[in-house]
Amino acid sequence: MSEPPSRGAERDLFRDTWVRYLGYANEVGEAFRSLVPAAVVWLSYAVSSSYVLADAIDKGKKARDVPGPEAGRSSRVTVAVVDTFVWQALASVAIPGFTINRVCAASLYILSSATRWPLAVRKWTTTALGLLAIPVIIHPIDSLQDPSLMAPAP
Repeated sequence: MSEPPSRGAERDLFRDTWVRYLGYANEVGEAFRSLVPAAVVWLSYAVSSSYVLADAIDKGKKARDVPGPEAGRSSRVTVAVVDTFVWQALASVAIPGFTINRVCAASLYILSSATRWPLAVRKWTTTALGLLAIPVIIHPIDSLQDPSLMAPAP
């Protein structure tokens, strides 16, 4: 995640606090897909999607409160909401969820082909690999959203 804002800067609840990780709930759901009912995975997507929607609404409210001509306010709010929603939906839900899903599916397939481990062991191993992949993929995906994160620290 990015560095915390400076003392004078306003802290963004959805990007600078633990709330940010709610956007990745679906990744945890995907990691556990082989062990839990599908409803649990769908619930994890509901949590992530709620985060995305709440962040988009928050950015729309902030855009509405920016001083400026009344004539452009509606457009400014619309752009803020749509931009945030699309980026967050991709960076917090779709891309990470798909990635963890494929990591888990591939690992389960490989373990099924390459080992004689009991099914329960293969499923738990797949879940562990999915959970271990989450921190590996978060930084590159966040970096796509905020290119300043790609720069090395001074």
